[in-house]
Amino acid sequence: MPSLPWHAIDTVLLDMDGTLLDLHYDNHFWMEHLPQRYAELHGVSRAMAEMELQPLFERNAGQLQWYCLDFWSAELKLPVRELKLETAHLIALRPDADTFLAAIKQAGKRVILITNAHRDSLSLKLERIELAPYFERLISSHDYGFAKENPQFWDALQADIGFDPTRSLFIDDTLPILRSAKAYGVSHLLAVKEPDSKKGAKDTGEFEAVDDYRDLIAGL
Repeated sequence: MPSLPWHAIDTVLLDMDGTLLDLHYDNHFWMEHLPQRYAELHGVSRAMAEMELQPLFERNAGQLQWYCLDFWSAELKLPVRELKLETAHLIALRPDADTFLAAIKQAGKRVILITNAHRDSLSLKLERIELAPYFERLISSHDYGFAKENPQFWDALQADIGFDPTRSLFIDDTLPILRSAKAYGVSHLLAVKEPDSKKGAKDTGEFEAVDDYRDLIAGL
């Protein structure tokens, strides 16, 4: 587990899904629940549903529309918001994420949520997990029109909140996003070892990774 130079960190930028929240909810919804409901509502087999959905998923991955419920509702002719409610019981905090959030807030760090999640998805999760009190701001990339993978997201974030990338920590479970932040100049970057509690550890490439949030608190 990496040791953080907290004396050199003023701002903590945090992703939501897979970082603070267990990614199992999202993975289950998109990979299991949605294909099943697509098959049922369009009168096709599950196998056919997956054949139709997979190219769409691959074509839009990493783009802002990938995270947009309006886009998928129109594209799939399904009430995606309502379907997400059907599995909302799976929304869960990652172990000790709240302990970490409380500690960095208590330490006087500036704490900002930056997520690619659509505002409707963000609202759905905030209704079930009390995250808002820990944050100065809750920012969706849809507010800016650029996903976090896009360099323009970071320019928009800078214009909005004004932060020093060299004195910022950013934690995210998606490697292309971490690489985008690195290219922008964010100095302190961490991946997440196990974003989905049902899938085990993942390869985090060139980035050190959070395994236990309690370990990050040392030195605060």
